[in-house]
Amino acid sequence: MRVGVLASGNGTNLQALLRAAEAGAAYTIVAVISNVAEAYALERARRAGVAAYWVDHRGRSRENFEEEVAHILRSADVELVCLAGFLRVLSPWFVRQFPGRILNIHPALLPDFGGRGMFGLRVHAAVLAAGRAQSGCTIHVVDESVDGGPILARTTVPVLPGDTPETLAARVAVEEHRLYPRVVRAVAEGAIRLGLPEVVRT
Repeated sequence: MRVGVLASGNGTNLQALLRAAEAGAAYTIVAVISNVAEAYALERARRAGVAAYWVDHRGRSRENFEEEVAHILRSADVELVCLAGFLRVLSPWFVRQFPGRILNIHPALLPDFGGRGMFGLRVHAAVLAAGRAQSGCTIHVVDESVDGGPILARTTVPVLPGDTPETLAARVAVEEHRLYPRVVRAVAEGAIRLGLPEVVRT
């Protein structure tokens, strides 16, 4: 399966996906796109021999930006789109270009602590402020809502006394790097068949 990854930052989840692909998972990452020129995710892609694209979102309409991203993905014959720390909310138009074929990983146990503005350390700060005993990460199919769509998998971690947003983030990230490649591999191998509004596990 040909996979495209959208990332805005360091790209640690991208690295986990690349490592699994290199180890023989049934998918190949063929394109990495970032809206941030200096995103280290692009360097990770280049080092792995994967086509890396910077598509600047500044000074243009969202429609124009997304049309360029979609064009790159189609030109690479991408079958599955993985969001890996991509800090842009995708429009309904973009989601409809790849219906049921966009995955996202969120650093909390959705449906809690999701939605607009909930990303990065903000998520972990909110979990701590709510006094939760556990957190984790969620992989879901992207639909036209923010952090909505069918949930494919979740992994939990304990919230420990004295945790800060940074320490909790680090603990969740370890599980993200394990879970995302496992789910993408299951999709590529047909163990999970994507399609909205239902997901079929075989």
